[in-house]
Amino acid sequence: MPDLIRRIDSFSEAHRDVFELVAPAFVVPGGERAKNIPALVAELQSRLVELELDRHSYVVGVGGGALLDLIGYVAATTHRGIRHIRVPTTVLAQNDSGVGVKNGVNAFGVKNLLGTFAPPAAVINDSAFIDVLPGRDKRAGMAEAVKVALIRDAAFFRMARDQGGSAGHFRLGAP
Repeated sequence: MPDLIRRIDSFSEAHRDVFELVAPAFVVPGGERAKNIPALVAELQSRLVELELDRHSYVVGVGGGALLDLIGYVAATTHRGIRHIRVPTTVLAQNDSGVGVKNGVNAFGVKNLLGTFAPPAAVINDSAFIDVLPGRDKRAGMAEAVKVALIRDAAFFRMARDQGGSAGHFRLGAP
């Protein structure tokens, strides 16, 4: 979504009577690599301090699961916990990390070694992000949802299967 920053700015301007965007959007690397950069954690924490955010403020993370893990960790460990809002942009993130309470970063070669349990103040699942994903990414996320449903939630799996069409297949969108 190449015009996302413009959209955020427009939304903020249109709703300035109810909230204040204290800084422009800050773009960080996405994917698992973002969780492997200790200097990025420190830089983000430093930005929150410089912006004078506190426990009454909100940090909004927009991205996939790894980015949401990173932002949640940064928010939870700054000022003993700044509230955060997650906006997951992938199918997997909307099914998993977007609604989870685990936040973490990789350290010393260990995945999610440093982390917290801090639920987001809100989760915004916007289907517009999913609409622009390539079909392969949509299918991969749905496959993960099916896997989790098969392991942990038979009732959800049956409901999804039964609503998937006359042949009982999940609708995964165009390839």
